[in-house]
Amino acid sequence: MSVAAPARTPLQQSIGTARPDTARARRHPSAGGTVVYVILTLLAIFAVGPIVLFFFNALKSTSDYATSSLGLPRTWLWSNFATAWTQANMGAGLLNSTLIVLGTVALTCVVASLAAYAMARLEIRGSSGFMTYLLIASSLPTQMFLVPLFYMWARAGLYDSRLGLVLIYTGLFSPFATLLLRSFMIGLPREMEEAARVDGANEWRVFSQVVLPNMLPGILTIALTTALSAYNEFLFAVTMIQTSGKMPLSTTFFSFQQGFTQNYPLISAAGFIMIAPMLILFLILQRRFISGLASSGMGGM
Repeated sequence: MSVAAPARTPLQQSIGTARPDTARARRHPSAGGTVVYVILTLLAIFAVGPIVLFFFNALKSTSDYATSSLGLPRTWLWSNFATAWTQANMGAGLLNSTLIVLGTVALTCVVASLAAYAMARLEIRGSSGFMTYLLIASSLPTQMFLVPLFYMWARAGLYDSRLGLVLIYTGLFSPFATLLLRSFMIGLPREMEEAARVDGANEWRVFSQVVLPNMLPGILTIALTTALSAYNEFLFAVTMIQTSGKMPLSTTFFSFQQGFTQNYPLISAAGFIMIAPMLILFLILQRRFISGLASSGMGGM
């Protein structure tokens, strides 16, 4: 005796008929998705290709480089990195760059976080005018400040000092960092701040104990962008620093490049050593950097 199968409801019938279409759609992606994947692949090759080529050139001999600057090295000379490190004095340059970057990041984060809190939470007269000033200051070319700063720093005794360079970088990078943090803070809820004020907390306690912990993703974003900008900056570094023992890595690499204009493998090795720290740092913190930048969105401007 056979038992009749229960009748299927219209919802089950629609689900049953939709499953093959869904599976077929997964097996055969749309044309738009394929185009997106192709474009992203080309962009990835465009971004990573020069770095890979730079690395291969750093491992070649001079004859290999003269034969083919785009192919793989026939003899892998890992000693080029040690030679470039020693001859370019990159250890001192890396130490100077580390001190300058850390000082710049610390000062910029302090200035930008305090200014962003005042502009986003406190009712200050003239805040809109200050916003306009920050927008104009962040869009002006930095070359126009070079000559006045040179004379001011020479008179103030800050010329040829790492502290003077840190102060210049803080002034250059603080406007953008302030705008970014202000946009990030506008999206934060105010309920916890109001509750802290009701409990008797002053503005400093509200900022340091309530707002600051919630600002950490935005602070990490401006710290990474400031570190990359200060590490790669060249114009003010080569102008304001003259002593070889105080030069950051960018000017050290420039001096080495001028002295070894024909030995391109050594120049490539020194250049790869220069970009490696920031490349590793960005790869480690890229998720936090992108999430912090996306959450700020610069939408509150």
